[in-house]
Amino acid sequence: MRLRLARQSIHWSSSPLIFKSPLLPWSNKYPNNHSLSLPLSQLTTMGKRRAIHSLSNPKLPPEEPTSQPENPSSSSKIPLPPRKVRKLSSKNNKSQQPEPEPEPEPQPQVPNSEDSSITKPSDLTPSEAPNTLLPIISVNPLTLEGEIDLALNHLRSSDPLLTSLIDSHRRPSFESDPLPPFLSLTKSILYQQLAPNAAKAIYKRFVSLCGSESEVVPDNVLALDAAELRKIGISGRKATYLHDLANKYKDGVLSDSSILEMDDESLVTKLTLVKGIGVWSVHMFMIFSLHKPDVLPVGDLGVRKGVQRLYGLKELPLPLQMEEICEKWKPYRSVGSWYMWRLMEAKGVVDAV
Repeated sequence: MRLRLARQSIHWSSSPLIFKSPLLPWSNKYPNNHSLSLPLSQLTTMGKRRAIHSLSNPKLPPEEPTSQPENPSSSSKIPLPPRKVRKLSSKNNKSQQPEPEPEPEPQPQVPNSEDSSITKPSDLTPSEAPNTLLPIISVNPLTLEGEIDLALNHLRSSDPLLTSLIDSHRRPSFESDPLPPFLSLTKSILYQQLAPNAAKAIYKRFVSLCGSESEVVPDNVLALDAAELRKIGISGRKATYLHDLANKYKDGVLSDSSILEMDDESLVTKLTLVKGIGVWSVHMFMIFSLHKPDVLPVGDLGVRKGVQRLYGLKELPLPLQMEEICEKWKPYRSVGSWYMWRLMEAKGVVDAV
């Protein structure tokens, strides 16, 4: 009777065959776990016992993993039969080996400046270098021989309005032996907001108190109190400025050597830390003491009025407008500014600078 039921339970279909056993009480509930697939030739040759045995304990390749069925009800006491894994032969193992993981994509490397394989701009030949025009940059002081000629040629070619002004005025001249930075800054403080003749007289008396120009040093300035300085015409406010400058030197914030090595931006930043020294004072110091070639004193009234007159402007140009208008003078804006003073001096607007 069991054999007859087993035979009747086989559902014939296209090869491979799929059949279900009614002897397994959970076969209908979990059809995916108990559907067996056998080739037709195997079913026809196996005996009755072998067929029944195959139903209860088939040695077949494991099915492809499928999604897990829903959990059976708590009333079911029959566990799911364990799934047997068929050992594959070495030939099959080769075909079943997992695919190697793809190698990670190489990350872009930041070029090392010391890598000899990297071509540096300085290594390029003229034919390999980009065909671009670089701005003229002058780092030479205006006292260097031939530097004034270069400046005048540049200003003539870059701004035709300056040509007639250059031809009608004397060449600019600068002292070839500039004062030490500390002495020059001290002189700048003493000259502030004074007429030239009055400033010269006060400066001469101040040098006499110190002994000589070579003795105008931080220690000697600090030795002079406000009362002594007031006797020679120096106000109490300017005495404070002089002492603050001397203290900056004594504390190591400033020194003559460091000032000579600073760039233009650093000079403005560092020197304006001293009480009484503003941007205008630093610009004057850079032009007439350090002889920097490319300084534009945008806050100087004489230079602003000169630009207004030269270009026929209705209003006095603001500092930002000065930067834009005088951009063409680079890198000799100090010389261009000098001619603005000459222009307004001829009109009687400013004193000789």
